[in-house]
Amino acid sequence: MIDPKIFLFLTPPLLLALTVHEFSHGFIAYLLGDPTPKLANRLTLNPIKHLDFFGTLTLFITQAIGWAKPVPINPNYFKNPWRDMALVSVAGPLSNIFLAILFGLFYNLFSNLNLNLQNFAISEPLSLMCYLGVKINIGLGIFNLLPIPPLDGSKIIVKFLPLPLRISYLRLEIFGFFIIIFLAITGILSKIIYPIISFFSDFILYFTNIF
Repeated sequence: MIDPKIFLFLTPPLLLALTVHEFSHGFIAYLLGDPTPKLANRLTLNPIKHLDFFGTLTLFITQAIGWAKPVPINPNYFKNPWRDMALVSVAGPLSNIFLAILFGLFYNLFSNLNLNLQNFAISEPLSLMCYLGVKINIGLGIFNLLPIPPLDGSKIIVKFLPLPLRISYLRLEIFGFFIIIFLAITGILSKIIYPIISFFSDFILYFTNIF
């Protein structure tokens, strides 16, 4: 569960992670010719437009696993639907990796500063927020890259499957949510995803410290 002391520090990076993730999906789809995200008013950085209650709550609790309301996409507008849908799908996780790097840079900046105001270290809460920003964005990115429909990873990997298997694979979306719940309840999901999150978070924190 979330430590109440860090609730305020967790909220901004979490909202930013979810919002930028969904905005990136919609923006790339729009660039590729699909007006649907714009017509649905999802080409915005207003988090209220993107948040899903249960997905956000789950991300608050786990600080790694969560989701927002999917941006409506119509592949019929794409010139190359399978390729373009893969590009739209990968945009979300890539945006989270980019945010994780930014948070890593600021984490190291604030951690190395010695700012004090009436014995209150300003750099400490800011560095904590940025540290959580790295973890949340890496977690959200990695989770969504899992090849379980309807997660982004399934829409990326389907591009490389033989054509006869693509539709059958995507039909698993009906059971995808239950598969994820099963993996989460049994602990299989955490055993798979948390070591990966830890590795890439540590790598980003180390890499950004070089600068």
